[in-house]
Amino acid sequence: MPTSSHALLSVLAAHGVDRIFLVPGESYLGILDGLNEYPHIDVVTCRHEAGAGFMACADGRLTRRPGVVMVSRGPGASNAAIAIHTAQQDAIPLIVIVGQVPKSHLRKHAFQEIDYQHMYGTIAKWVVEVSSPQALGEAAFKAIRVATTGTPGPVVLVVPEDVQQQDVDEFSWISPGLAPTTAERATRDEIRTQLRDARRPLLIAGGMMDQPGGRAALLAFAQAWNIPVAVAFRRHDLFPNRSPLYVGDLGLANPREQIEAFRECDLILALGTRLDDVTTQGYRFPNLPQPSQTLIHCYPDPAIVGAHFTPRIGLACNPVTLARDLMPEEPFAPDDGRQAWNHRLRGIYEKLATWPIHNNDHALDFVGVVRAVQRYAPEDAIVSLDAGTFAAPVYRHFPFMPPQRLMAPLSGAMGYGVPAAVAAQLRHPDRKVICMVGDGGFMMTGNEMILAAKRALPILFLLANNHRYGSIRLHQDAQYPGRHLGTDLYNPDFQHIASGFGLPSKRISSPEQIDAAIQDAMRNQGPQFLEFATHQP
Repeated sequence: MPTSSHALLSVLAAHGVDRIFLVPGESYLGILDGLNEYPHIDVVTCRHEAGAGFMACADGRLTRRPGVVMVSRGPGASNAAIAIHTAQQDAIPLIVIVGQVPKSHLRKHAFQEIDYQHMYGTIAKWVVEVSSPQALGEAAFKAIRVATTGTPGPVVLVVPEDVQQQDVDEFSWISPGLAPTTAERATRDEIRTQLRDARRPLLIAGGMMDQPGGRAALLAFAQAWNIPVAVAFRRHDLFPNRSPLYVGDLGLANPREQIEAFRECDLILALGTRLDDVTTQGYRFPNLPQPSQTLIHCYPDPAIVGAHFTPRIGLACNPVTLARDLMPEEPFAPDDGRQAWNHRLRGIYEKLATWPIHNNDHALDFVGVVRAVQRYAPEDAIVSLDAGTFAAPVYRHFPFMPPQRLMAPLSGAMGYGVPAAVAAQLRHPDRKVICMVGDGGFMMTGNEMILAAKRALPILFLLANNHRYGSIRLHQDAQYPGRHLGTDLYNPDFQHIASGFGLPSKRISSPEQIDAAIQDAMRNQGPQFLEFATHQP
């Protein structure tokens, strides 16, 4: 006789969930035991709920199916909150399953009890506390739909201990998903007219183009209409950066010259982007709330379209389908003025993206590491970044070319890099995964590196060690020059840590060593750890 846990797991399996990340806890032992009957689901045992949650976020981003993480009540659920916030900020489908106290103990401040509706209600798309065994499979069925439709995001299933192992009726439920939608013919004709008439158009491509066929549709559309493409915050891998139509990203450090040039556009076609805070430069590009440019905004969630910027044409539909449906019957031939616009924007980007030349030959700068990675990385490499200043040269100078992937947290969460690299390598065992992480972020979730040793995952871990919280130090110097309280770090011997985890390790302290070390590491078939001493304390 199937149990309620089997009902939950059957729904997940039927919708393509083949991997679950977890830190075990007594509050969901019934579900954990039920996994014994699902040997095709890979159970990844992690060392901390934050690491497990980040892995599930990365897996959800790569598969477009919900990443699944299981945690225990109270402390475990609290540790997982960072993943829920990351999934919400990054628009990633995520299902968090939390064991809960028995039903009879609810709302009595029982041991490790939390009311998760109050705790997660503003960052999760849906929080449900399942009250009966019969409702568990149904709740999981709805969780799949909520996590993946509209703006993808996190769902929290709270399962009391005494609703996990009761007999329930057997069922087979599979959601067909929503059919892709597009604009009606008259609207498509109007958009084509706007594209033909624009003198200085700009396409902003966002995360909802990251779906099967999305990159190809975006490239074909841009080439057919000869329109320059800027990518939304940390979405560099959506469009080939070496294309003459790529004009950069909208991120945290755009120079004034570039933003002022973007402001001169007369048409903005925003495809698959929420036009969030960072992408819009603090809601200052375009003008809020009524842009001076013609704004055409397409996103599959009607709550997003027009939320901050009033579009001339707003479309709550699939941006990939729309891009395909807007293709001209024959390639658009722009006039000299529009060609000059494209060349101008591309020229600004190329100047910004040029690798810098450093005169101090004896100081190790992480820019040199990133440049060597770019030089030797395979064409299908996956680059996993933690949050920190060490990553700045990747965002500015690394020319991503699909199928290369960038895995970086839009939420800016430290500790993302190592778990995301593990999840990416598990999902794509035949591709090279390169993890770049700072000393601060590594000490938050670097323990998850043990999975690379256990499962022989050929991840290349590159640690930038500057003995400080570098990004906070930059802000500190800008606002309180010379006053560095709280941002210095006293670090352990990272080589010994890596060796203790079973990974070959090496410490690089001079620029002359970088190139050979990266080249050798790229050829290695097992996990490796390289520490780069970018600053001496």
